[in-house]
Amino acid sequence: MAPLLPVAPHDPQEGERGAVTTSQTSKGAGVPPAGSSAVAGRGKLTDVAYRYVRDGIIHGRFATGSALTETEIAHAIGSSRTPVRNALNQLLREGLVEVGSRRQVIVRGFSEEQRAEILVLREVLESLAVTRACELMALEDIDYLRLLLMRQRRAAQAGGNEEFLDLDEEFHLGIVAGARLPILHAFLSQLRGFVRVARLGASRPASVLAQVVDEHESIVDALGRRDAEAARKALIEHLHRSDYTIAQPRRERTAVGVER
Repeated sequence: MAPLLPVAPHDPQEGERGAVTTSQTSKGAGVPPAGSSAVAGRGKLTDVAYRYVRDGIIHGRFATGSALTETEIAHAIGSSRTPVRNALNQLLREGLVEVGSRRQVIVRGFSEEQRAEILVLREVLESLAVTRACELMALEDIDYLRLLLMRQRRAAQAGGNEEFLDLDEEFHLGIVAGARLPILHAFLSQLRGFVRVARLGASRPASVLAQVVDEHESIVDALGRRDAEAARKALIEHLHRSDYTIAQPRRERTAVGVER
């Protein structure tokens, strides 16, 4: 089982660099110069594959426990298998997928104990971020958080659960960005993937979504007052109240690249 703590920020060209052999390096054969269009093109394809699979996982199109096949994913995005393999290796390092009993790559699930660990990690890391954001976050960035709240309210009223969760992710990561903690931002970006998978199947009616926005607003109000203690308290109450409302899972869906 992969560790819960994210281990490395996503680098779309990492797989290509790691695939270069010693003989290729010594002879210079087959290795494009740094910054060449060939390297950039391969990196873009890996990034496309990475986003396709990651988005499929966090939105539930690739169901927990399902095997991901390189060939079908490559066909879906119009690439060879190499960028897909690189993307799956990156997701293995991040912990969103794992190697199954038959050596296939499968979408990872999370136990109750692991969900509890995710909550502990979020509480510690996001508390640090919101405290520092009270000191450093620019007013225009706080205003942007308020804009996100308006969009969240509209999504909640329209029943746009997926849009709401995307905005939720942008809200929490926006606080970290405003705290000027880029390394922490990279770690929490990966941890948010765990959060999204752990939430799959949760029942979140409009009343719960409205409560989430109210709690977000309390955090933003504290940021605007530069009240670090109030911001931290509002964040922790939010994490332990609305943010982890879990109900019976919905029926799993299949998608291109999934073996059932």
